[in-house]
Amino acid sequence: MDTVKTSKTMGRPREFDTDEALEAAMLVFWRKGYEGTSLSDLTEAIGVNRPSLYAAFGNKEELFRQVCDRYAAGPAAFLAKALEEPTARAVAESILYGTVAVVANPETPSGCLSVQGALAGADGCGAVRDQLKARRMEFEVRLRERFDRAKSDGDLSADADPADLARYVMTIFQGMAVQAAGGATQDDLRRVAETALRSWPAGGEQRV
Repeated sequence: MDTVKTSKTMGRPREFDTDEALEAAMLVFWRKGYEGTSLSDLTEAIGVNRPSLYAAFGNKEELFRQVCDRYAAGPAAFLAKALEEPTARAVAESILYGTVAVVANPETPSGCLSVQGALAGADGCGAVRDQLKARRMEFEVRLRERFDRAKSDGDLSADADPADLARYVMTIFQGMAVQAAGGATQDDLRRVAETALRSWPAGGEQRV
């Protein structure tokens, strides 16, 4: 278990579990977005004071970067796993239905951490927006490459455009996250995913 020593309390250094601290910070950022999350929100959720927070994670921006890494490896891990599906359609289905399961899960904050964080509007949040944009673009490139391979394998029709398909899936993914943050349920979003998949080009197997 990774622990970090914080400031002294009653003459003795207190330790906290960094995994638990990142989990707590992730939920706060997920619920409030980057700009809407204050340092007081973070210190209260983690249970440390500001000097201890800085000592353990650096500034707020660096903590958010680490939180995004944790989110990608945890709740959003379905995205990378979807690329391993055997057909292009199965990839798209895995992404869209996985999105439904995560962004409208009643046991976690609504929406998507990366989408919520990207709504930061203050001038000082430019680096955060750039980071999130880079993460989204990196996955979109990987998705396009997966669809390129599917087209080469004959899994997609000859007139299918892998770049357009990747952008389409990402647009639906982000739109569902925004809808979930506004109160859309899993049933609502599942119908959105089903509608989107009806226009999928020929090739690949349909989900049963």
